[in-house]
Amino acid sequence: MTTPDPADRVLARASLAEGNPTGWFEQLYTAAARGEAKVPWTRNVPNADLAAWVRPGEGRRALVVGSALGDDAELLSSAGWAVTAFDVAPTAVEAARTRFPESTVDYVVADLLKPPGEWHHAFDLVVEIINIQAMPRDFRAAAIASLAGFLAPGGTAVVSEVAEENVAPEPGPPWPFSRAEIESVAQDGVRLVSLETIRDGSRYWATFTR
Repeated sequence: MTTPDPADRVLARASLAEGNPTGWFEQLYTAAARGEAKVPWTRNVPNADLAAWVRPGEGRRALVVGSALGDDAELLSSAGWAVTAFDVAPTAVEAARTRFPESTVDYVVADLLKPPGEWHHAFDLVVEIINIQAMPRDFRAAAIASLAGFLAPGGTAVVSEVAEENVAPEPGPPWPFSRAEIESVAQDGVRLVSLETIRDGSRYWATFTR
């Protein structure tokens, strides 16, 4: 018997067939809220690699890309960062606000492919962990350009994605990153500081600065 594809892949393929690379996120979160699907990247705890890396914020501005239910954003906030966290799915943003009603994090709905202009060069820390890999390569160049554009002079960007070189191919999403793709965050004055593989080589962990 063939195992059915999980809801995220079914919804993603339908959304992509319509030329919409991000619409399926809201569909998945609303289906999960009805108990009809699972959001595979939600753990109700911060990303372990980010928790091991996190630095004191001292009031500086941080941006969390694809903030989901808010765990990474709250981690950074607890470390003293003034955090803006965005997701393209309104249901995810509302769920994060509900989970953390006393939070100082500014949870907002926004699209990485069409970000607010006032975010350009505005953040001292930019965190992108396994979000852009959910987009096919046709859309990644624009997403990566937006990501690089968020970083303020002297700031740090942390980027982690599944590493293509050490992962067996399978139907997406996600679609793993090549080394060249993750290195391409170094654009528009941004430069690569470090790039390593973690989790037994299955993920890239890269830092950048401007």
